[in-house]
Order: sequence, then structure tokens, then C-alpha cells
Amino acid sequence: MNTGTTPVTQTLLLTGESEAAKRQELKDYFNQTWELYESLFELINNDAAYYLKAEPLRHPLIFYFGHTATFYINKLKLAKYIDERIDDNFESMFAIGVDEMSWDDLDANNYQWPSVAATRTYRSQVKALVNDVIEQMPLTLPISRYCPAWVILMGIEHERIHLETSSVIIRQLPLADVSPHPGWQACQDTGPAAANVLLSVPGKTMTLGKSADDHTYGWDNEYGHKRFKVADFKAAKYLVSNQEYLNFVEAGGYAEPRFWNEEGLAWLAYTQASMPRFWRRQDGRWLQRNLTQEIPLPLNWPVEVNQLEAKAFCNWKAEQAQAPIRLLTEAEWYLLREKIADDAPSWREVPGNICLAYYASPCPVNRFAHQEFCDLVGNVWQWTESQIDGFNGFAVHPLYDDFSTPTFDGKHNLIKGGSWISTGNEAIAASRYAFRRHFYQHAGFRYVQSQQDPAQMAEVNVYETDELISQYLEFHYGAEYFGVGNFCVNGVTQALNEIQLGHTAKALDIGCSVGRASFELAKVFDRVDAIDFSARFIQQAYALTEQGEKRYTIRTEGDLQEFKSVSLEALGYAHLVDKLNFVQGDACNLKPQYTGYDLVYASNLIDRLADPLEFLTDIHRRINRGGYLVIASPYTWLEEYTPKDKWLGGVKRKGENFTSLDGLTESLIGQFELVAVKEIPFVIRETKRKFQHTVSEMSIWRKR
Repeated sequence: MNTGTTPVTQTLLLTGESEAAKRQELKDYFNQTWELYESLFELINNDAAYYLKAEPLRHPLIFYFGHTATFYINKLKLAKYIDERIDDNFESMFAIGVDEMSWDDLDANNYQWPSVAATRTYRSQVKALVNDVIEQMPLTLPISRYCPAWVILMGIEHERIHLETSSVIIRQLPLADVSPHPGWQACQDTGPAAANVLLSVPGKTMTLGKSADDHTYGWDNEYGHKRFKVADFKAAKYLVSNQEYLNFVEAGGYAEPRFWNEEGLAWLAYTQASMPRFWRRQDGRWLQRNLTQEIPLPLNWPVEVNQLEAKAFCNWKAEQAQAPIRLLTEAEWYLLREKIADDAPSWREVPGNICLAYYASPCPVNRFAHQEFCDLVGNVWQWTESQIDGFNGFAVHPLYDDFSTPTFDGKHNLIKGGSWISTGNEAIAASRYAFRRHFYQHAGFRYVQSQQDPAQMAEVNVYETDELISQYLEFHYGAEYFGVGNFCVNGVTQALNEIQLGHTAKALDIGCSVGRASFELAKVFDRVDAIDFSARFIQQAYALTEQGEKRYTIRTEGDLQEFKSVSLEALGYAHLVDKLNFVQGDACNLKPQYTGYDLVYASNLIDRLADPLEFLTDIHRRINRGGYLVIASPYTWLEEYTPKDKWLGGVKRKGENFTSLDGLTESLIGQFELVAVKEIPFVIRETKRKFQHTVSEMSIWRKR
């Protein structure tokens, strides 16, 4: 691994001229990945070490040895590309890792792990099965995300991720449990580090994201698009070296609270850390643990830390320099990455310490130059300020719906650029991986000097998990069920079909909930005020206008969830945002400025008001002469919302039935004439198999 030319560790192109050649290429890629992964485990020199918890936040290595094999079976079975499993027990036990734990979430489960020999036998069975699938499966070019070859690539790229994460765990095993290996040779070049300097980088506006027709395999979070406005900044020429970081350690940086954020201080209190994980101090000497050996601290190699430590260093550096020093953002990294013209898998000579092309360890920070900078890719991953988020248009793959979504929680930060052991998808420019900020990978960092607040570049858009909010987002923006049209869209359409608007200057959507009808009204009216009593509902609608996208989860059954996304662009609403004004307010106590409307739309509101008559008595003052009032309601009167003596109808009066429409007529007839009455059905999804099917009565009134 020292030639710089290792094309088999670079990911495959999805395109090609020959299906037979691509099938063989895919088979070679699978088998090389498989053998490379097993060769990593050959570093372990005794079976007992497979069961040690070298990393408390992860399973022992026996899990990862079996996990990547079971992944193929579970995904192929889920996709119905195979009929039978190999071993139900293994495919359950080895299915799910524990990579999302906090540092104090100790995994106390007792697992009855199988023997190494049994796991190795199982792996051999899986290998044979997958090779047979590759030989027999239908294959068309280019490979698309819904064909069998994509599932094979998913398994390959998944195993390449665990090639890296497993190596981090092996690096934490006792030295007595690992042995050197001719296929895993570390760099021998150590010495003093080159002095770091800041170099100017012009900013620009850039759009990130991978297109759907890209020629390489991608994980769900890579697709879509998002614009970032990057201001001019200065970036460190080199990754932070061990020598540069040692200055922080020896200055007492780990003992000085002012350099650490709240999360960092809590991590320090729990771990009592005083140096990076892979360092050790013995007899006045600094040592560093690599894969299979401990060596004197290589001062010219990049430091390897978690994100909390990297942030603390930047805060210390900022104080030293009296300048705004911080980690780079994802967008800033991409701007630097443009200095490397091409991308894997087109590299004839790998341009950095990546893809296992040179060493099974880091190397000096000045070894690989990319114009005036070094190590823009490879050596170690680079921690960023950016919390991972999906781009606009993000959608999960149905066979791996929880690859990215658990990380969209504001607790996972992106690492960029790859490390010496990053291969396959990890090595391409579009790759996006994120870890909890206290986690260790083969990751270091590059600092920048910038006045720009990273939060101003783009906002993190997490998934809404509140069940009520999610239910209403699905009701407004989700799928149609049982052939019943979208209630908000259909309701506005039906109302507008019955009226003759003389003016379309202003409309009021009162009780707008999460806002779909408001957008429909904005297609016709110059301005729409959208008001709801629930601040939580208004927040969803407002966030949608600000971010252009909203994500939410809905229950399917039990603890299972489906991940959904709504995009204003996809709905054709993006150009309407400036017409809308979403605000929280009380329908029975509207502020004076809410007046002069050509239409007031009150959908599923009237039977949820504490005093509906108060609303009806006031609303005519807010509507222009010849304007319209639309009221839609299923009239589900409940005393928890409306005292019974204030119900508009649904009661006996003088022994006779008195309907809600009777009550509306009695209340409105002095100021309005009734134009039409219609019935509008709607369906609210509660779970995958439980729905509410309701009919709302719509009455349309014209102000006299």
C-alpha cells in the first residue's frame, strides 16, 4: 500500500458500455472489499480479543466481524432478492450496532456471541451467496437505486465504512492482542512539524448536493441541493499537527474551562481526559498508539481528536491570536476541495493519504500538497462546525431508511475529506459522514479565521417527531388516501369555484394550522394572512417558508416510523412565500390590523372555538363589501373545547332539531347571504392502518 495506484479501493462507476464487464467489475469490487475487511481482522492475534470492549460505546469486535455479512442477507431478504436466510440467529444478533450512544450510556447487555470460527464459517456462506446473486441477478446500465446491483453496492460501501470504524476499535485493543501485518504497514516518516500558516480564500455562493443521475453510488444524505453563501476566510495550510496541538495540551488547555463549551465540559468531567485518546505520557515521553504499535509521538503527523477537543483548541488559538478562529464548515471544506480537479474513481494516482494507497497510518501533514494547501483529502478526517442535515429534496432509501435520519438531531457533526483508510464512497468529494461530537474516528481538523457565523450559512432542519404535529403535517402535505383528495387543496378549490371575486388583494386563513390552504389561497390573492391559535402549528408553517422544506416522522405501527419530507419547490409553492404572513393569534380576539379582506377562510375552526358566536359577530367587520366568508366544519362539538350553551347547533331547540348550519344562518344572515353549501370529505392518517374518514360541511357566504 505505497504506490498511490489502488483502483480497486475506489468506488465503482454506475455507468458502462458492457453489462458483462460491469457484472465482473462489481464482483471484483465485492470480493476485494470482503478480503480487505477480513485482512484487517488478521491483525488480532487471539480469539479472546474479539470479545473485549475496547471501545465502551461500541460492541466488541466479534459483532463487527459478523455485522457486515448479515447486512447483505438482511437487505437482500428485505428487497426480496433472496428467499431464504442463512442463519436467523446471526442475522438478528449481528443486525444493529450501538454507534449512537452518549459517552455515559454504558451498554450493559449480555450477548451470547458465537465463536470466531462459527462467525468465519458464516461469513464464507454469505460470500458464496452474494457472489451467486451477482452472477444471476438482472443487470442494466446505468445501475439505478432500485435494482439488485444497488443493494450489492450498498453492502459493499457499508462494509468499507466498517473497515474504518473497526480499525478505530482495533487501535484501542491492548498491544498484546495485535500483531504487525505485511498488508498494514504504517508510515515511518516522523520528525518536527512544519509551522502552520493561514492562507486567504475568496468566498462565494455555492450549491452543495449530489444529483440523482450522478455516476457513483451515494448514501441518502448526499442527494438533493442546498445553497450556502461563504464569506472570504483564511484557512490553515496544514491540518493541525501533533506538535501544534501539544502546545495546547502543555499550556493546560484541558484544565481551562473557558476553552470548552458546555458539552465539552460535561465530557471532560466524565472522562477526566487530559490528552487525546491515542496519546500516552510515560517517563516524561509522549507516545502515540497506532494500529499495532506504540511509537514516540510523531510531531509532524496530524493530531487525532474528537470534535469537542478540536473546538477547545480553536478557542485557545483564537485567544492566542486575538482573532476569530474556529473549525471550518462543510461549505468551506467544499470550497477548498475545488483545488483538486478530479475525483474518485477517476484518480490514476491517488492525490493524498487516502484509499489505503500509501500507508496504514497517518503521515506528515506536508506530505501531500494540493496547490498551496496540504491534505485537503486524506490523512485524517476533518471535523467541521456543521451539524449534518439532509439537503433539500432529501429522501431515504426504502431498504435503509435509518442510515442518516437518526443523525439529523443536532448532535452529530460532519467529518470531511476522508482518512488514510477511507475507501470507496468515503473517498469521493460528495461523501457526507457524521458522528457524535465525543466520538473518535481517524479524525483531526483544520482551523479557519472568519468573521462569518457558521449558523448564518444554512440552518439545520431536523425531523419533527411530535405525533400531533406530524399528523397534521401529513394531513396537509402528505399522501392522499382511499381516493380522497387533499382536504386543504380541495376545500380552497371548491370554495373559489362557487364565488365571483371582484378583488383579490387580501385573504385571511383563520385557523390555518400548518398552512397548506394558505399556500393555495396565495395562488390567487396578493397577500394572505394566516393565523392559528397554536404557536406550534404556526412554527411549522413559518419554518416551511423560511427553509423551503419540512421533515417529519409518522408512525406506521408500534415503534416503527416512516420518514417524510415536504418541499415547497416540489409543491409549486416556492414563489408564493413572500405573499404569506404566518402569525399566532386568537380567532375570537383578532388585532385591529387584520381587516380589509376579500375572503376569509375558516376551515375546521368553528367547532373548536370557546365562543363561536363571538367570532361570527365580529368577522363581518373585517371583510370588504362583496367579499366572502367560507366556513368548513364537521361540527364535532365537544364540551372540552366549547361550553354546550355556546354550541351553534347540534342541539334540540323548542323540541326540534337545530343544526349547526341553522346556527350559522341565524348568526350571519343579517350581514351575509348564503351562496352555497357543499360537503368536503377528508382523511386523517393516525398509523399505517388506522385512519379517520370525516366529512366537513362547507358553507359559503357573501357579505351584503
